[in-house]
Amino acid sequence: MPHSPADKKKALTRVRRIRGQLDALERALEDGADCAPVLQQLAAVRGAVNGLMSEILESHLREEFAHPASTPEQREAGIDAAVALVRSYLK
Repeated sequence: MPHSPADKKKALTRVRRIRGQLDALERALEDGADCAPVLQQLAAVRGAVNGLMSEILESHLREEFAHPASTPEQREAGIDAAVALVRSYLK
């Protein structure tokens, strides 16, 4: 999750842009657009979502590992959570 007001605003702006792309994709499908432009729009949406995911994941990892864990168990739990996030991102 973005922690600073500027990062939060930036993330929300990206989400709104993605929503706009999805709205355009919906209109194209409703209007029976050709496959090539629809596929191009889908690729753009995928890229936008991946970019947003990457930024928020980076923010989370920086926040998670900026403060040292007080116990080895907490450190291991933080690593496990980070690995799970990266794995879900790569699916």
